This record gives sequence, C-alpha cells and structure tokens, in this order.
Amino acid sequence: MSQATFREISPSEFFYRNRDLAGFSNPSRALYMTVRELVENSLDACDHNKILPHITISIKPVEKDSPDPKQYVVTVTDNGPGITPDYVPMAFGKVLYGTKFTLRQARGMFGLGATMAILYGQITTNKPVTIKTTQNGKMYEYTMQLDIQRNRPLILNKEKTDANGFKGLSISITLEGDYGKSQNKIRDYVAQTALITPYANISLQDPVGNKIKFKRVTKVIPPPPLEIEPHPTGVDVETLRRLIGHEYNTSQSFGQEMKERVKKELGADRINQSSDTIADLAKKRWEKLTRAVKTAASIVVLLDINLDDLEKVRVDNIDVPNSKISYITLLDENYHTIKLKKINPFFKHLVSVVEGDTVLDFMTRNFQRVGPNIAKKFIDFAKIDSKKRIGTLSNNEIVALADAMQRYPAFLAPDASCLSPLGEKLLEAGIRKVFNAEFVATVQRPPSAYSGFPFIVEMGMAYGGDIKTDSISLYRFANRIPLLYDEGSDVAMKVIEEVDWPRYRVGQESPLIIVSHICSTRVPYKTVGKEYIADRPEIEYELRNGIRFLARKLAAFLSKKGHLEMQKKRAGIYSKYLPMLAQFTTELAKAKKEPNYKPLLKLGEEVEEGEGGSEEQESQG
Repeated sequence: MSQATFREISPSEFFYRNRDLAGFSNPSRALYMTVRELVENSLDACDHNKILPHITISIKPVEKDSPDPKQYVVTVTDNGPGITPDYVPMAFGKVLYGTKFTLRQARGMFGLGATMAILYGQITTNKPVTIKTTQNGKMYEYTMQLDIQRNRPLILNKEKTDANGFKGLSISITLEGDYGKSQNKIRDYVAQTALITPYANISLQDPVGNKIKFKRVTKVIPPPPLEIEPHPTGVDVETLRRLIGHEYNTSQSFGQEMKERVKKELGADRINQSSDTIADLAKKRWEKLTRAVKTAASIVVLLDINLDDLEKVRVDNIDVPNSKISYITLLDENYHTIKLKKINPFFKHLVSVVEGDTVLDFMTRNFQRVGPNIAKKFIDFAKIDSKKRIGTLSNNEIVALADAMQRYPAFLAPDASCLSPLGEKLLEAGIRKVFNAEFVATVQRPPSAYSGFPFIVEMGMAYGGDIKTDSISLYRFANRIPLLYDEGSDVAMKVIEEVDWPRYRVGQESPLIIVSHICSTRVPYKTVGKEYIADRPEIEYELRNGIRFLARKLAAFLSKKGHLEMQKKRAGIYSKYLPMLAQFTTELAKAKKEPNYKPLLKLGEEVEEGEGGSEEQESQG
C-alpha cells in the first residue's frame, strides 16, 4: 500500500485550479468578469473618496483578424485617488489581499476580483499586467506577474514619471477572451451599471472602435458607508474566539513607537535599558503609567530582555493557570515557551490583561447597539456570571456564549450606517436615464437584518413608453453590482413569480421593468461568482412588500390611464353624434335655430371625470 503524500497549496494555486468558482469558466465569461471586476474596483475607490466617477473601458484585440477566442487587452481607467505605490504589488499580486474585509458595504467581498482577472490573463497568455497609479503629481507604472505557487507578486519593471495631468488608476490585462459571445453581456453590464450609478460617467470602447457613453445625470453621491462593530446575532464561535483573543489574550508585538512611549513614560534617558532598570523605573511610576506601557514594561521584565529587543519578539500566548508565556523571536522565527516569574506588579498586570474585562464590559465594548441594560439582560438569558472575566472562559463556555447570542431575541436591530443605499430619487434618476418610460416609481424599504447582517432593499418599476418587452423584465443589483447570470435562481425572481399580477392590471406581456437592489455588509450570494442571491426569508419579505407597494402605484396609474382613454373615446362619440342629433331635431321641429348642445358635452365630461375618480379610489383601496 502506497504512502499518501500531504502538501499545502497557496490561495492563488487553489483558484488557479478552480477558477470556475470565481466565474472565470470560459473565454466568454472571463472577458465579462474581467471588465466587471475592474470597473467595480474603480467605482468603489471613487465612492469611498466622494469622487464623481469617470470610468473608461477599452477592449482591444491583440490580432484583429484572428477568430474568437483570441487575446484581448482590457484596460480600465478611473479618476479615483489611486493606490499608494508601495501597496500596488500586494494589492494586485496576492490573492485574498485587500481592503474589503471589513463590516461595511462594498462591491467586492472576497478580495479576489482584479487579482483573479490577472491570474486568468497570465495562465491563458503568459503576459504581464500593467498598472499605473498616481500620487503627488507622479505616475508609478508597474509591470508584474503572479508567483501562483507562493501567492506573491513578481515585479518585472517599475517606473516613475511625471503624471502630466493624469490622476487615478489604470490597469491593462491581456487575456484570452471571446467578445463575439460576451459582447451582449458586457454592454448590458455597462448599461445597468450606468442605471445603478447615475452619478458616474462611463464609456466603453469595443474591439472595432465603437463607443458607448453614459453621462451622469446627477452630481449627488450617496454617503459612503461607515465601518461598524459586529452585531451579536451575526457572531459565530470562531469570530467570538478571535474577538477575545485580539482584545485580551495578547498576540502582542511592539514597534519603535511603543519603545519611545515606554522611554517617555518611564523617564528613561536612553532606549537600550536592561530589564532590571525598566523594572525599577516602572515600579516608581506604576500608577501613572498607561495600560499599554504597563504591558510593554511587563513583557520586558518577565522575558528578561533589553528594551531595545522589545520589537524583536511577538507574544503568542500567556497560559495563566500554568504560569507560562509563549513568544516568537522575529529574527529567526523560533518559538519559545518559558515559565513566568511571579515578579509583581508585572505578573499581576499580565494576568489581568489575559483575563480581560468582565463579560458585561466585553459585550458593551465589542458589539454594536449593546448597552449595559441589554448586556445585563442577555447575560441573564445566557446564564453566565456577569463578573466572570472574558479571558477565563473555557471552550465550552465560549461555544455556549456564541449560541446564546444567536438565540437571544431582544437585541436591537443592526446599525444600518454601514450601508450606502442609492436612495429613491437617485434610483429613479438612474431608471429614467436608461428607460424612456411613461411610469416610473421607486421605494426604499426600512433597514432590516438576516443572521445579524443589516440590509436594505430598494426597488423600482418602469412601465410603457419606449420599453419593448414581451414579458416582465427584472434587473437585479446587489451593492450596486448588476447581476446578469442565473436570474431564475435569484430570490427576486422567485418573489416576482409569486405576485398575482392580473390583480394589479398587469399582464405577462406588459412592457414592465422591475429593478431590485439589495445592499448589505454580507450579501448572501450562493456562489463566489456573485450572480444570484439566496432566498433568505427576511429578504423575501422586504422584496415582496416593495413589489406590492409599487404594483399598487402602477395599478392606480393604469386605471387612470384607462379612464382617460375611455373618456377621450366617449368624448369623441358625443362630439360626433350630438351635432347630428341637434340638426335632425331642428329639421323635425321645423325650428329656425338648432338647440345649444355644448352644455351637454361639458356635462358628459364632468360625469366621466367623476366616474374615473371613483374607479381610481377603488383600485388604490
């Protein structure tokens, strides 16, 4: 029997082998995904810095006359703040590295987007990516590839030149694509992105030089989302364990700044002080020292190192019951575990750091919308001693605490300040920008939450005018991203199919557009490709109520429109036959003058208006 071989692969190696998971399944889909990911990064950068976006997309074939699939160069340029040059290699050359792993709304969620497009381009053409970014009037141009096996950037060339007026970021990726099959999706994506970002200028130049431009119709940018603390009901065991560990069980490392603080607060005359000197100085000023300096001084004393060596160690764990401390020496990355000497007040301070605050204080400091009163009631519900120190909880107690957080029904709803919905007016402006419709209405539902994650549903409805459809059309968006694939699996389509449309005077062939937009800190996509949303009951509820609200407004509009058309038709009949009737009766009566029938025409119009108003009220009721 052969021996199994175990080995580890990097995140980039995993997605190299499983690129279908990220949506890069074939040349057609990959070309569309590349455009989408780069545009989303640009829009996020502009939104977060309150810059009116100006995005240009260019798709050029490397060899014009070759049949698809073939190599294309996709270039996306924006007018955003750019990226600090030192961060460019890691931001674009390392999978699962980025700024979007926070609790606030963003288009990207997984830190894959642009890097995955670069990876796909590299494995299909073996050509490097070119990235240009500006800072302080200078342009920094990187030519680089990915070291897929080690998940690291390979910088092939780096240049610094004058920006010459250019400001923002430009990225060019060469990849194998199939524009013939993906052109409709790419155009739809650009058009729908223009709908959901009416404050952006977006232009697309296709491989034959045709240009599509969408100009902004407003200069109002929705307020950027704020980063917030987690909500208790959205916390699982691992998140809770990390919060406890991050806050109290010290994964401590200290830099030059901390050493200066220690020196200043201790009144040390030089940096490189022995542990004995630090101990003497700290004891004299102990009550006046800050908590951070107490911790740093305790580490120096209990590890018996010079102050200068403080930044060369990182504490990994402090085992209070066994009086042991584990740390890593950063120069050689060796791991050490030693017995803690019970030198006070340093030992007692470290113990207090590890044990942390009480469960009550931990709840109020680390979670959103949890004050002392709610924390007390929750702790009673969880049957935990409120005075117990958070750092002394056993594994079973941590599991029980996390379970109680998810079951406790009296937490306040999550804070929605981490979301940035478009707003009813901007959504209507976006719909009118793309569709010349007779009727447009929008609604923004109040904030709600699923599993502790806040979300807001926005919906729009457009009817008639230049809309030409043979069935009800759905346009789906999530965090302002158009969702173009797998519509049938999306929760919004499920809700639309359940609506009794004839009740709202809408037939299956009506020229009707429905827009759904869900924004959340964690949109419940069913796949990494981010194409359709799972049918969470809370989201279904908000979608259903949003559609019903708009459908009632549409029914009232159609009722009024139908009445006006009927009124016009009847008025035509009256105006046609009343003069003939007046002439006939004049001749029959041998009168010299025709009767005045014009008051009858006016009376008919008034009766029609009265009936129309009653019908409208009935439909709204």
